[in-house]
Amino acid sequence: MRRPSDPRPGESVLTPDLLIIGGGPAGCAAALTAAGVGMRSVLIERDAVLCRKLYSIPALNNVLGGFRTGPDLATAITADLAANALCQVRTGLDVTAIAPGDEEVTVTLNDGTRLTAPHAVLATGVGPLQPPGADWIEAPAGLRLPPLWEADPAEATGCTWLIVGADRPLGTFLRAHPDLDITLLVPHPATDAYKAEEVAADPRVTLLPTPRLALTSALTAEPGGLRGDAAFTNIGSTPAAPAGAVRDADGYCPPDLQHPRLIVAGDLRSAQYQRIMTASGSGAEAALCAYYAARGVSGAGVRPSSPARRPT
Repeated sequence: MRRPSDPRPGESVLTPDLLIIGGGPAGCAAALTAAGVGMRSVLIERDAVLCRKLYSIPALNNVLGGFRTGPDLATAITADLAANALCQVRTGLDVTAIAPGDEEVTVTLNDGTRLTAPHAVLATGVGPLQPPGADWIEAPAGLRLPPLWEADPAEATGCTWLIVGADRPLGTFLRAHPDLDITLLVPHPATDAYKAEEVAADPRVTLLPTPRLALTSALTAEPGGLRGDAAFTNIGSTPAAPAGAVRDADGYCPPDLQHPRLIVAGDLRSAQYQRIMTASGSGAEAALCAYYAARGVSGAGVRPSSPARRPT
């Protein structure tokens, strides 16, 4: 049986010019951009498929190319990489160690494989933040709620859902299901007010600004005696930083804190600017940064910076 880390039948093992860790929009954009300038890349993704999160986005209105659903975009991206001989994709594998050196980066996988290249792009993205990790929420330490982007609308008709937080997936969910008969109770901190603007006029939504929320169970919350037939977390993201990356106080990996041979792309850079388009653009920029640096092009040492640190 062929392991996910093995080359496809008839595919030779690449000696990569670039290693890419993470197969979301940022990592995939890095691989395709690298191929466009003749660089060979190996992309490592822990999930069984590329762009897994896109498959849970039912509606898109902010990407180029006419794609209106996440699955359509994910399918197109996957096909582009599969058709490119300079991109080798290895799915179902975890990176256990990243060791940058003077001349190259060595990446170790959980199956024991070691890969080396002059540079590595770190594009492992973010995961859903759980209530115990939010400073405005009191919750039992072990409480875990499914993220809103995993919610099944088929189970929602006539129900009341408790949505903890007013992050952007709330608007995506409502746009995708404009006729769904549902009531959404949405307690959120004042800092989420600007995000809630896009759903404020939807009669299915009750926005509940609160400085402090206490989740007394997976379905109930105070103040207000809130109770839902189901509950979902929608309070933002937490970075999924790989071993070997330098993190800031919030767990993100600002590009300008990393070893020169490690280039961070996508949502892993900062809590701000987390969009499909910005992730894709930063992935492309990361690949070009490695390309220029390998050729000694003047200015190539200036890597893509953290969005939060860029001058306005």
